[in-house]
Amino acid sequence: MIFKSIRWRLQLWYGLLLLGVLAGFGFTAYELQRGKQFRRTDDELRRRVAELSNALRANGPPRDRGLPPRRPPRDRPGPDGQIDDGPPLRAPEDRPDPLSRPPREFHLLPRQAGLFDETDTNGFYYVVWSRDGTILGHSTNAPTNIPLPDKPPAAGPIPPRLRGAFRECFQITPPGEILLAGCLIAPELNELRRTALTLTGAGGLILLVSLAGGWWLAGRAINPINDISAAAVKIAAGDISQRINLADTSNELGRLGTVLNSTFDRLGAALEEQKQFTADAAHELRTPVSVVLTQTQTALTRERTAAEYRETVESCQRAAQRMRRLIESLLELARLDAGQEPMKRERVDLAQGVFDCARLVQPLAEERKVKIVCAVPPLECTGDLERIGQVITNLLTNAVNYNQENGEVRIAGESKNGSAIITVSDTGQGISAEDLPHIFERFYRAEKSRTAGRTGLGLSISKAIIDAHGGTLQVASELGKGASFTIRLPQA
Repeated sequence: MIFKSIRWRLQLWYGLLLLGVLAGFGFTAYELQRGKQFRRTDDELRRRVAELSNALRANGPPRDRGLPPRRPPRDRPGPDGQIDDGPPLRAPEDRPDPLSRPPREFHLLPRQAGLFDETDTNGFYYVVWSRDGTILGHSTNAPTNIPLPDKPPAAGPIPPRLRGAFRECFQITPPGEILLAGCLIAPELNELRRTALTLTGAGGLILLVSLAGGWWLAGRAINPINDISAAAVKIAAGDISQRINLADTSNELGRLGTVLNSTFDRLGAALEEQKQFTADAAHELRTPVSVVLTQTQTALTRERTAAEYRETVESCQRAAQRMRRLIESLLELARLDAGQEPMKRERVDLAQGVFDCARLVQPLAEERKVKIVCAVPPLECTGDLERIGQVITNLLTNAVNYNQENGEVRIAGESKNGSAIITVSDTGQGISAEDLPHIFERFYRAEKSRTAGRTGLGLSISKAIIDAHGGTLQVASELGKGASFTIRLPQA
């Protein structure tokens, strides 16, 4: 189970990686020290073998320096009539090979003997064999029963050999004598063992300290994940107020925690909005349902005249129509939220659409004695003109309904930064600062006393339609100075 943990996997991986690095470093350091120690010893042994070779040549038999000089030929014939040219020459292969003669004796000069301290059993020693394997000479500190070295190939260097605790170097002379110099390297081997133990101990200590530090760092790095998991579990259980505590928001997990906190904030707001929406929808539906039930129960309690029955039916019809408008608005919002409401994408004459909407609302404006002023230049955009007209009509209707008598509604338009901008402003009493942030919320009404028969979903639907077009719908207002709604739609 522990190997399923990210922390343990990270610790195991970095532990193995560090172990490999330390082992490679330790092995390399040991081999360098070992090679340096052996090279120093081998150089001393080769120097002594060279001195043994010099001593062997000095102790060897006198060598022929060449043939004796020939006598000058006599220019007069002898008694037998032949000219004597001296002794006959011998072929080179008939001449005796002076190198094949064994040395008569072997001894070292004082300078050479100083290289082999025979009183020190741990010092350098030598052994010299003849070509037939007979020992010609050796130092008194040489180990007994030294095996005769195997003869190497005719060509190539002769590497030193390691024999137990001894390091030995030998040379074979052309006549076949074998020269061997060696020394006891037990102190060097002990030093190498101490070096190996030191490197192992230091590497183990570094590994332990690194693993402890890695465990601590991995814990600090993974703790935010545990906090995220704990907060997510509590939120899933229904506690929307839970958030992730972040000590460092600059690293990757900190940024992830910040994003998740923002997501949880939006989720909490969405859930609260959903609760409020459900409560408001139930409240809006309860009133017309209560009207229908009250009117029908009253009509059923006693006999009534035809006019009274007609009035009861008309009252039920008005309540049913209000429920129908509410249900249709809710369905439209649901489709817009789900992206299921089809939106046309075509080039439209926005100015003509605005004029048509103004003419549609004109009778209502004349009834409330409100003047509509339309100042929209030729303007085009990409979108669904029918849906955009629904938004403009809703804004104009609100501007007329919430305006003062003999007031004015002004419609302006312009093209700026690739967007078509339509502004609908009125001279009404405006919207208070407390209501302004909530004006597009569903079922929200800024003027509770002047919204009889309305659902409170008009502005929510309008904003959803503009958002579906990739545009924005914004409001600006000051209490007592009217309100201004601005639509921005992409022209491309």
